[in-house]
Amino acid sequence: MILRPDLAIIAANVAHGSRVLDVGCGDGALMAALIADRGCDARGLELNAGDVTTALGRGLSVMQGDADTDLADYPPQAFDYAILSQTLQTTMRPDIVLGELLRIGRRAFVSFPNFAHWRVRASLLWGGRMPVTTLLPLAWYETPNIHHVTIDDFRAYVRDSGITVEGAWFLNRGRPTTAAAANFRAEHAVFLLRR
Repeated sequence: MILRPDLAIIAANVAHGSRVLDVGCGDGALMAALIADRGCDARGLELNAGDVTTALGRGLSVMQGDADTDLADYPPQAFDYAILSQTLQTTMRPDIVLGELLRIGRRAFVSFPNFAHWRVRASLLWGGRMPVTTLLPLAWYETPNIHHVTIDDFRAYVRDSGITVEGAWFLNRGRPTTAAAANFRAEHAVFLLRR
């Protein structure tokens, strides 16, 4: 199974046999890979009913729920990893969601599109309009993105919140790029966090 590049990084860095909660799991592609390739006990939480149906059809353990409201129902440290991929920017209160991830899981993976990437900046500068790119394919009025986060914003938040970054990966066009100038050069970021 070919995973989206940020999901491939997460899958490669989850320890074998871990208990995992994938929040915003979509159709369950990451969960399926973690179960098959890493021997994980993976569970999912997904808002979209169609994706829940697809994941359940794959034999995965997924519940329909909302990251903004339903994470409080999970007990502390119930999972080795809590994962939030390409969902942080769609939540009402990303700070609360991150706190819940780190309460539920011993570690948390978070991936998000970088809204400071040079193509986004150029689109705003030269076109004066919100960008529509491969990574951000929807017009401003259709997008679920409500909190436009940059890599530097995220780094400042975790530093100021006393959260430890155990790993960070940056992607440009699906390929790894260096941490140097990542805020300008990377389209995606993946962070591994712990308290």
